[in-house]
Formats: sequence, C-alpha cells, structure tokens
Amino acid sequence: MYKVFFKDRTLFLGEENESVNFQGMIYAWTKDESLEGLVLQFDKEENREAIFIVAEDVELLFKHFASCFKYIEAAGGKVFNNERQILGIYRLEKWDLPKGKVEKGESVREAALREVEEECGVSHLKIEKELSSTYHTYWMKGKHVLKRTYWYEMSYSGLEQLVPQTEEDIQVAKWFSPDELPVFIANTYASILDVMKVF
Repeated sequence: MYKVFFKDRTLFLGEENESVNFQGMIYAWTKDESLEGLVLQFDKEENREAIFIVAEDVELLFKHFASCFKYIEAAGGKVFNNERQILGIYRLEKWDLPKGKVEKGESVREAALREVEEECGVSHLKIEKELSSTYHTYWMKGKHVLKRTYWYEMSYSGLEQLVPQTEEDIQVAKWFSPDELPVFIANTYASILDVMKVF
C-alpha cells in the first residue's frame, strides 16, 4: 500500500482488502484508465480529508499514478546524538527533518548523508537503518510534483556546533530532547509525523 500526502491530506493506493475499514471515498481503478482528473479533483477539494484508490495490481496503479506528476527523489535523516536527541531544522515557518534532492550519479544513501551534513553543519554521520519512504505532492512552476523521500535513521557522536544552511532558507538547526518534541510535532508536516512516530 502507498500513502501519498497532499499537504496534510492523504491519498492511499492499495488492494481492495486494505480499504475495508477506510471511512471515505473509495475509487476502483482499472488498467489503462486515466487518473489525472481524479488526482486534480482531490488536490482542489481541500475539504476532503482522504481517498483510497484500489486496484488488483498496486504496482501498476502506482506507476500510472506517478505518471500524472513530475517525479522527484529525495533523501534525508532522522538523526540521534549520544543523548538520544533528534536533529530538527526550522524552514519556511515549519519544523522539519534535514533532507534534499538526490543528485545525478549519487546513491540515495550518499544523498541522505550529504543533505544532513550540508543543512546542519555536522559530519561523520553513520546510517543505522533504512526507514519507510514518504511521498508528498506540491506545485512548482506550474507543474504538479510527486516527491519520494528515502529516510534513514542515523547516529551522530560528535560535538560540532550546528550551522543552519541559510541559503536553503533554514533558519535554525536544533537538537530536540524527548520533552521538547511536542513543540516540533505541533508545527510540522503530516509526512514528517509519519517518520517521527517510529522512535
């Protein structure tokens, strides 16, 4: 099953049996049927919290769904230090986790490490494990974009001072202790909450 965020609203793609307890609109997709109109309609209907598109072949469904967008891949990290604090950034009036686009010729793991280093000014990070990817959509220069972000849990044992990458509009880079996390969680994106819930 795929879960795609349209800001704070959700579009699910999966098999019919996965939608049994879903409360909302369920749309059965058949092969070769265009999804573009449905996607644009859901994007505009901001009062509709979620929809579920079902199909027998979910991978084929997702491939067709992704073809309705400009597709971009990104990578980032949920980083813990020795005190089990989590590294967060403040950008565009929201708390976020460090992440960015995968560059040409770069592996996803390399991109995740590079982006955390660049956005927060830390080095010698270690990837501990891969987490679930998130998908979200947005509009950029008149194009509807679908971004997949690969997430990794990382560890950091250094003592470097955090340096926010201001040219990427990052105002603050901060270590959050467990008792400070409610501040982060109260002002972040739905897709980031999905990453944060796996402690």
